Amino acid sequence: MESHNPGGSIKDRSALEMLRERIRDGRLVPGRSVVVESSSGNLGIGLAQVCGYYGIRFICVVDPRTNGDNIAIMRALGAQVEVVTDVDPATGEYLPVRIRRVRELVATIDHAYCPDQYSNPLNPRAHQTTVREIVRALPEIDYLFCATSSCGTLRGCAEYIRTHQLPVTIVAVDAMGSAIFGPAVGWRMIPGHGASVRPKLYRSDLADVVVRVDDLDAIAACRRLAAREAILVGGSSGAVVAGLEQMRDQIRPGATCALVFPDRGERYLDTIYNDDWVMTYFGDVSHLWNKPDMQVAPC
Repeated sequence: MESHNPGGSIKDRSALEMLRERIRDGRLVPGRSVVVESSSGNLGIGLAQVCGYYGIRFICVVDPRTNGDNIAIMRALGAQVEVVTDVDPATGEYLPVRIRRVRELVATIDHAYCPDQYSNPLNPRAHQTTVREIVRALPEIDYLFCATSSCGTLRGCAEYIRTHQLPVTIVAVDAMGSAIFGPAVGWRMIPGHGASVRPKLYRSDLADVVVRVDDLDAIAACRRLAAREAILVGGSSGAVVAGLEQMRDQIRPGATCALVFPDRGERYLDTIYNDDWVMTYFGDVSHLWNKPDMQVAPC
């Protein structure tokens, strides 16, 4: 449960690894350098923390799908946040526009540096620590389920598992509307997993199995976790649970499955956990998470 990291998500690991290494080698200089990056929210928070600690100016480029609470947190940590509102004509997505805006800022701001989570090898390197912690806690894992976006977590975990020749089946959980593992199928609303452009960190051999999860299945899994397990997680974590459910019939009884939950659910209270929002976009689907015999005790 990566929600226990200081910024509340798995992206804290990537942010620290990508910036600390550049500070060590002198490419980032506190008080002079400017970090510019595109983010849907969590990486931006992680970078804002690290930049704030080291006294480095940080500009984060986001889009209208970015959670408002995430934007507020970044600004509270001292980041400048720029919201792009146009979509890319070719794909209908915001990500290509965000990336172009980052390039423009880097080209026009003195001493600017873009970590570029989508191609930076330090991103997956951070997650070799992630999977090492999992293996220490669960020495015998049969399946590892990871949500994928930049491919940082997936690649870091896969490289560690393959280097150490561990008999683990790696399951990549992607969004239905994502282009990472093939042509995008449909529109996606839940940020955090999936991408409209295949990241440079992608390799065709990273995952043994790929499952694609639509928004409603991710939402329903989040709501079931909250209602039945009292675990409040974000949309990509719900997608991982939904991915496990898709694989249920293919997993032998008694197998050990490890699931990486990338972030917490408090930042999704206005969307995933808001009944009116869910009703607006998906209709009355509460039967997907409410137990028929579940009774609400009076206050």
